[in-house]
Amino acid sequence: MSYRAGYIAIVGRPNVGKSTLLNFMLGQKISIVSDKPNTTRNRILGVKHLPNGQMVFFDTPGIHKARSPLNKWMVKTAFQALEEVDLIFFLVEPEAELGEENGFIMTRLKEISTPKLLLINKIDTLKKEKLIPLMNFYHQSALFADLIPISALTGENVDRLLTVALPWLPEGEPLFPEDVVTDQPVRFLAEEIIREKAIKQTRQELPYAIAVKIDSFKESEKLISIQATLFVERDSQKGILIGARGETLKTIGTAARLELEALLETKVFLETWVKVSSEWSKKRPSLVEMGYGTDHSSEG
Repeated sequence: MSYRAGYIAIVGRPNVGKSTLLNFMLGQKISIVSDKPNTTRNRILGVKHLPNGQMVFFDTPGIHKARSPLNKWMVKTAFQALEEVDLIFFLVEPEAELGEENGFIMTRLKEISTPKLLLINKIDTLKKEKLIPLMNFYHQSALFADLIPISALTGENVDRLLTVALPWLPEGEPLFPEDVVTDQPVRFLAEEIIREKAIKQTRQELPYAIAVKIDSFKESEKLISIQATLFVERDSQKGILIGARGETLKTIGTAARLELEALLETKVFLETWVKVSSEWSKKRPSLVEMGYGTDHSSEG
């Protein structure tokens, strides 16, 4: 069988399970996961190595009707990925109605000639007799080359998904070496891990207000020393993130350090600070400083 290699974009509305699916397919975590919408802000690239092919996935930010500058940039990032790939995975939840956000995405997908697979996620939460009408509904759109029900959480049908997807990629040589799983630098992964722990620890209060910037990343033979700043938009948010006697920030730092040590397979010394950058998510210079908006800096 010929070797195939190509790019696949994973798209869908916020909180539908895109990052969970990517992490499962790769067999390791490169994209942060949260039950909060819009956790993924950047386009994350992950490489799946198969005996007869290589799949390069883009985990994109959730597509939604964006209002803030940060959210508009995230949606542009997602749609930009669709123009650069060989195949699109459109991930939906097993809902009876299409919904405004999925309808918005399908309208945009109709404008793109790239082949598309529809993935109905979270089938572990659905009674099987409800799945067939749902698949018929999407089949009638004639937009998708195939419809595949999966569970990104349990892995149900994910092997079949990979088998179905591979023939849609072009024949060719591997795009990345065998030891490459992501193109993201370790500094970026460290920022994302710290942000994930902060989101989980603060729960409802701060998920959209937090940004993380690595100030210093120094490697020695037996230790990696990281200094990081967590940015919020108001003084009250700073208090929530730090917590009484600094306990919340300490818990975030410990959880992030342990995951970084497991990822990097070495000891990690992590120092964290919290700073206020007023309404950073609404200001383009602040977005660029935080690492967002750089790909679309010429766009309004």
